Amino acid sequence: MPGFKAHLFGGALFFALVLTTVLWLGIYQPDQQTVLFLAVIALLSALFPDVDTDSKGRVLFYGALLLIYLTLMIQGRFRLAAVLGFCALLPAVGHHRGWTHTWWAMFLVPLPILILPMVFYERSLTSVLPFYLAAVTGYCSHLLLDRVF
Repeated sequence: MPGFKAHLFGGALFFALVLTTVLWLGIYQPDQQTVLFLAVIALLSALFPDVDTDSKGRVLFYGALLLIYLTLMIQGRFRLAAVLGFCALLPAVGHHRGWTHTWWAMFLVPLPILILPMVFYERSLTSVLPFYLAAVTGYCSHLLLDRVF
């Protein structure tokens, strides 16, 4: 079973492949700041299925979330911080290699990234879809490395 370094590398590799493909096809042309944010989402998503274990990946994942929570609270976006906190607790509701290691979780877990900005901030689907797909890409890399499929 791969460790956190392999999952980070796999998430970065999958993200780079998907980003290169969409750039080459001309489907999506993000600025550098957006690419960085998408990469962070993909890397955190590559770690997510294993945050229910005592691991370095869990420390990195929740450490990054603490910074995100702090930023959201400073910006006064308490509702979004609360929903993110709720979602971050979900892996604790099961055992390792349980529901977090299923193909359907790969699509369902990142749904708040898609739905919340549209509901709370009236963002369009096309503006948030890249962030959702970055999360699915990172999650998929984890499942493939763990040979779930």
